[in-house]
Amino acid sequence: MKLTHRSTILACYNGYITQAICINLAPLLYLTFQREFSLSVTQVGLLIAVNFATQILVDLLASNYADRLNLRAMAILAHIFAAGGLIGLSLFPKFLPPLWGLLLAEAILGLGGGFTEVIISPLMEACPTEEKSGSMSLLHSFYCWGQAGVVLLSGIYFYFFEISTSWHYLPIIWSVIPLAGAVAFAIVPIYTLPTKEGERSPVARLFRTPLFLVFFLMMYCAGAGEMVMSQWASAFVESALGIDKALGDLLGPCMFAVTMGIARLLYGRLSSRVNLTKWMMWGCIGCAASYLMAAFAPHPIFALVGCALCGFSVGVFWPGTLSHAAASIPMGGVSMFAILAVAGDIGCLSGPYFAGVIADAAGQDLRAAFVFATIFPIICLTVLCLQMRKKHKGDTKN
Repeated sequence: MKLTHRSTILACYNGYITQAICINLAPLLYLTFQREFSLSVTQVGLLIAVNFATQILVDLLASNYADRLNLRAMAILAHIFAAGGLIGLSLFPKFLPPLWGLLLAEAILGLGGGFTEVIISPLMEACPTEEKSGSMSLLHSFYCWGQAGVVLLSGIYFYFFEISTSWHYLPIIWSVIPLAGAVAFAIVPIYTLPTKEGERSPVARLFRTPLFLVFFLMMYCAGAGEMVMSQWASAFVESALGIDKALGDLLGPCMFAVTMGIARLLYGRLSSRVNLTKWMMWGCIGCAASYLMAAFAPHPIFALVGCALCGFSVGVFWPGTLSHAAASIPMGGVSMFAILAVAGDIGCLSGPYFAGVIADAAGQDLRAAFVFATIFPIICLTVLCLQMRKKHKGDTKN
């Protein structure tokens, strides 16, 4: 069978499923970690921070060298790290002090996630597809399907097996996906972005470009706005709403992932007929409203609806910002994707971590964390409004 760019696209889809496993499996076990290893909410937040701090380190290193490195080797390495981190999540706490074992596993997962984030999006952008922003949105929808699959299948697993005695086996089972991805990237065609040598924007030049700084801030808000709900929804529905874990995971984080995937899939299909900026602006409004709905809803069912609506609202934030940047700064190369990944990962790190700190300060009440999280879509909305106003003035002058 001849492998084409469609094979590469399928491997990229698997890459984002791997990314979803690396980021979203551990949150399903946070309360189990707290009970089994006597961890505080802040210590659990530290697990999130280590994962994304490692991703940021990888992104920073890749920003200077990504355009010169072997993309195939980096893609394979990303999946090997992901598999190793998942296996370590199960085994390290048995042989090391539990917190340190979990932190080491999260760091290895962060290496896998960091390489995946740097490589997969530009590999997809380089594939010979017609509608770039739609293809990017469709790619990122597989992160959502992966997240939903992790929650759904893990929930089924815990329905049949006692979580306190069987959780150790689950990460090992999930490691099969990244191992398959490593094999796939060893054989599929690899494409590169269509830029000429010497025309790529150096990192220093990117940071002197006001428009790039706008995209950097938007990526930060996209990461933070998405990950506060993604990382804390499972604990929220179990502790704050008092819903059974298996059912709560299906109605909370699983619905969050599904609705986020629907938003990305929907935009991927409609990208040639809708305005991306306006879509993102309405998403900002919906995101802030959904966080407040989850925090202040008088009944658990409305709080769960808020979790689900948050997923749909933030769906296009991340891929939409990448598409805007790729179209506006076409010579940014892989390095630009790496730096934007840094911004997104800083948001993914700081948003959930500070949300955990605020929850601790409020008596371990995650409702306070959700109120705090509204700041991120508000900032993003403000930036988008200013950009649209500036564009409108420019069009008027012309």
